[in-house]
Amino acid sequence: MAGALSGLKVVELGEMVSAPYAAKLMADMGAEVIKIERPGVGDRARTRGPFPGGQAHPEKSGLYLYLNTNKFGVTLDVSRPEGFGLLERLIAGADVLIHNVAPPDMDRIGLSFERVRSRNPRLVMSSITPWGLSGPKREWRAEDLTLWSASGLCYVNGGGPDHPEMPPLKAFGQQSGFQGGVHAAVATMGAVFAQMRDGEGQHVDVSIYESLASQTELFFEFWPYMGMVASRLGQKPIQPLEVMECRDGYIYVCCIEEHQWRNFVELMGSPPWASEEIFSDRLKRGANWDALKVFLEDWIKQQSVLDLYRKAQARRIPFAPVSTMGDLLSSEHLKKRGFFVEITHPVAGTHKYPGAPLKYQRTPWEIRRPAPTLGQHNEEIFGARLGLNAARIEELRRTAVL
Repeated sequence: MAGALSGLKVVELGEMVSAPYAAKLMADMGAEVIKIERPGVGDRARTRGPFPGGQAHPEKSGLYLYLNTNKFGVTLDVSRPEGFGLLERLIAGADVLIHNVAPPDMDRIGLSFERVRSRNPRLVMSSITPWGLSGPKREWRAEDLTLWSASGLCYVNGGGPDHPEMPPLKAFGQQSGFQGGVHAAVATMGAVFAQMRDGEGQHVDVSIYESLASQTELFFEFWPYMGMVASRLGQKPIQPLEVMECRDGYIYVCCIEEHQWRNFVELMGSPPWASEEIFSDRLKRGANWDALKVFLEDWIKQQSVLDLYRKAQARRIPFAPVSTMGDLLSSEHLKKRGFFVEITHPVAGTHKYPGAPLKYQRTPWEIRRPAPTLGQHNEEIFGARLGLNAARIEELRRTAVL
């Protein structure tokens, strides 16, 4: 059966993560996505590992291969008049244009909503940029580390004022791009619904900076409400709420409700120290965490992760193992859900990738094709669809427009 977004036509002008991930989410649900890359060099993600066997190759980047399943791939230099003209012809028949071209480059090549709208009034154009399309930082460029730092999340992941030896810390990889991408996918589909209702398109402005800042959740309120600077290792008002070390790994210890604490005390064998007045409620446990932590560390270090996790779960205490990547790949739950999928690529070979975190009853999520090789579908898209003959395609390739 057809996917949930079958019939939706998307043109992606994206590099690295944010726009490619937004378009991938749509492609994997059935949308037709035409990915545009720079002639000769392609998407910058092609230079990022991991690579099978540790050997860098533009067709074997794990990041690129994951982000670009189910897409058609063409090469096109949209900074040149001939290239932009072909882009306009592509979007004339599309429902969505999604891109992460930086605002200064949008201005330089003439990528404005007014211009593309003149070719297709129904078009939804989603612009994913570091800071948004307005405001004093509009022109600024940024990478993953810049955006994590500016959003406040690096400080939340640092040691805070109580632990100056622990610097701010960003999440591994390109997580800002993934967050910008998932926000853009949701925002774009909202605009597509409006397009279906009203018959008109619109411009969607997605700021990665704001996407990240919105995730500070209760940490943001700590300052105006409590005068407290939140951090990874800073003083928490309630405890236990920590990652702690077992003899064979780490476990997340969470028992802030009184009934959870009582059940945890019973699990530990009701040690005498647990009845001390300084540990009698969650606020006192938070205020005296330095003392409590010593007792808990001593006991928890003697336990195994899975044994403690199962015993805590049986008592309705919300502990959780801190999984490694190996743990995830061998997870029986993820295997039963069919989360990991094997994809065969003509150059990279067959490898296992994360699949869909969702299930459709009637309109299946499906990997229909691997990520495209560079310029793989030039003849199909520019020739068969746009009507360029072989001589014209060769001329555009020779002059590096394709």
